[in-house]
Amino acid sequence: MTTDVSTRNNVQILGNAAGPVVMFAHGFGCDQGMWHRMIPYFTDQFRVVVFDHVGSGGSDLNAYDPAKYATLDGYVSDLLEICDVLDLQDVTFVGHSVGAMMAVAAAASEPSRFSRLVLVASSPSYMDRPGDGYTGGFSEADIDELLVSLDSNYIVWAAAMAPMIMGNPDSPELHSELEGSFCRLDPAVARGFARVSFRSDVRDQLAEVQVPTLILQCSNDLLAPPHIGAYTRERMPASTLVQLKATGHLPHVSAPDETAEAILAYLSPRPLFPVPAA
Repeated sequence: MTTDVSTRNNVQILGNAAGPVVMFAHGFGCDQGMWHRMIPYFTDQFRVVVFDHVGSGGSDLNAYDPAKYATLDGYVSDLLEICDVLDLQDVTFVGHSVGAMMAVAAAASEPSRFSRLVLVASSPSYMDRPGDGYTGGFSEADIDELLVSLDSNYIVWAAAMAPMIMGNPDSPELHSELEGSFCRLDPAVARGFARVSFRSDVRDQLAEVQVPTLILQCSNDLLAPPHIGAYTRERMPASTLVQLKATGHLPHVSAPDETAEAILAYLSPRPLFPVPAA
């Protein structure tokens, strides 16, 4: 069973086998490789677990079930199963974007499994919810238009959206990296995953999470504007909000040093060890 789960999600375990567990979950259109700039900061001290959501990266594409992965619950059940099968305890779970939504849902479901959460460039709902006055940043019409554009020509959509999501206009190589990551995703999987990412809503679960949580808010983030970090902090009873200088939606790619140091300072408030030589 361990082999099946590890293969399904392309689970890799790195670093200090005796150290506390840090588990990284990527966001839409990415895979575990997007964490590669940050991982060297953690491998000396921590047991690092990375994986790919089914349909992404090196996961088992035959395991992709459109019905299962039509909701956030399908992805959350996978990550909890990874923790269970590998007997991961006291996990620090680092989730980016929709991966942060998964972190909230997982910790609300199995709080004893996690020691801390780190929400990177997160939002509990990207869609505005006019019924209760919530402003996520995108109207339902905006989301519909985005998804129609994705459906009509995914390659063109990827080329247009990658620079907007990455930000950092002075670093076009990062735009190309994200566009390439988008384009490696099967368009059929991308359609389903995009709908989950942009339509999910974990606001009601924020208050249920008692696990200490670090919220990393980026600057000039198209998908998670500044008020979202404050909204999340106000509704999570054991959370800390840190504003990064990093701009865009992927600080672990555009500013890995600052992002890693913020996480390490939260986990272990002491002088940081140097990054191992590449």
